[in-house]
Amino acid sequence: MFKIILVIIILAALGIFYNQTFRLQNTLKKAEEEISLNVVAGNALDLSGQGLEKLPDYVLDRSSLEELNISNNKLIGALPAEIRGLKNLRILNASNNLMTGVPAEVGQLQNLEVLDLSNNQLTGLPHELGNLKKLKILNLSGNDYAEQDLEVIKQGLSPQVEIIL
Repeated sequence: MFKIILVIIILAALGIFYNQTFRLQNTLKKAEEEISLNVVAGNALDLSGQGLEKLPDYVLDRSSLEELNISNNKLIGALPAEIRGLKNLRILNASNNLMTGVPAEVGQLQNLEVLDLSNNQLTGLPHELGNLKKLKILNLSGNDYAEQDLEVIKQGLSPQVEIIL
């Protein structure tokens, strides 16, 4: 009889444990969804002002992204070459960071219409930016890039592109 009571108590305790674990998992899932809703709206991702020093890997997996705002962070170096996988990107705002370069792969973003690289520490620009046939606005203000690079890029761009220096 004692063994049966002990088994019932153990089973009851396990049931309570599993029930609490299930509730906790649901609570965590809801919290993650709420955070996602605050950052992602449709096909736009806003990671501005997050203190990021590098682009999170998960961003590069979001091939459906059309708008990416990574402005006002502490991004250094250059964006990863894997940025080329964001084929649907129309707007890239990488302004107000500490980037010193732009990967040539940005020139593969054929749907890009707005590229804001203002207020970084760019010293050179990839000539591949001239491949951006849909580009409407290129903001390079607040950088110290080589003028020769910009002249080569301009040759590939439409004369209607607004270049902000």
